Amino acid sequence: MQEATPEIYDQPLSRWSRVWRVLLALVISGLAWGNIAYHQWNGNQVWFWVDLAGGIVSFVLVRYRRRWPYPVALILTAFGFFSMSSAGPGVWAVVSLCRRRNLRQIVPIALTNVLATQVYALYDPSKDSSPAWVNFAFTLVVTVAVVAFGMYIGSRLELVWTLKQRAIDAEAEQGLRVEQARSAERERIAREMHDVLAHRISLVTMHAGALAYRTDLPPEQVRETAELIQTKAHEALADLRQVLGVLRGTEHGDRPQPTLSDLGELVEEATTSGMTVDFADETGPEAPAEQTGRTVYRIVQEALTNARKHAIGAHVAVRVTGSPDDGVTVSVSNARRVGVQGMPTTPGAGLGLVGLRERAELAGGSLAVVQDSATFTLRGWLPWSPGSQG
Repeated sequence: MQEATPEIYDQPLSRWSRVWRVLLALVISGLAWGNIAYHQWNGNQVWFWVDLAGGIVSFVLVRYRRRWPYPVALILTAFGFFSMSSAGPGVWAVVSLCRRRNLRQIVPIALTNVLATQVYALYDPSKDSSPAWVNFAFTLVVTVAVVAFGMYIGSRLELVWTLKQRAIDAEAEQGLRVEQARSAERERIAREMHDVLAHRISLVTMHAGALAYRTDLPPEQVRETAELIQTKAHEALADLRQVLGVLRGTEHGDRPQPTLSDLGELVEEATTSGMTVDFADETGPEAPAEQTGRTVYRIVQEALTNARKHAIGAHVAVRVTGSPDDGVTVSVSNARRVGVQGMPTTPGAGLGLVGLRERAELAGGSLAVVQDSATFTLRGWLPWSPGSQG
């Protein structure tokens, strides 16, 4: 938030604000000069015209109190040495200056005002019988009141401006937080789309590719493969509709997320589609935290999808081990591509493993790819529960 200065929080006056200030200045000048003007007119009229001229000039100069606050206030205060009709504009200029709360400027102005009033009283034709100290005390009280009033107005204006700026900043910050939350949700949904849709579409691609390259398949197997393609395509569309429903805001809450207990169903689905998968779950009867199980599921799902896309027909070994003390270790390995040569692979965005590595690190674990000329292995480790280190 930028620093509050009078140039910022001093807003231009409306027409009515200017009018009532001028009227108030006229009233103050009239009250201060009225009785004195009568005696000047009946006595030395030169002083009457000098006093009146000072008042007229002061009403002109006070228009520039915001452009040159200190010089204007100093000049109008000095007019008090010979012109009581300038009292209204003088008070106006002093209040305007005091709103800035600069004591180095306020103190000289206040002292000049007190001195000017005392000097003017020496040749005032309407002198009363009041002692000099009474006149001095009255002048001092009025000066202090005017200064305090101006400083109060300045503090009030700055406070209002500061509160408005804080509200604006808070609204902007809230908007930024909302946008960050939306961005994080979009990223989560995009990752979910990749994890789910890539798996199903790779199944469709593999079977469609088999139909295109295997012209010797019997009609019954062709029919079964076509039905499987149709089923997986429908499942992919259903997943896509659900994700789009979340984006539109028509789906409330998250759908049930897969965990470690759903790995058997995932492997069975891969086996049904024609893959050869050996699965071993050695985690025991006690299940890890849901976040850990979900991350393990996504790692295995991504590994099976990659094997289906890039190593068609390869044998895949899935092994999951772990305990509350040691955490969960997942390993998925397959041979290099052994499928039909010339059969195209499904293109990927290249972000699956990157997203999984980020997911594993956020859960407090790690994910590594180990490969050589013969095999490709995806190995990950996760704490049994978030916050534990195994």
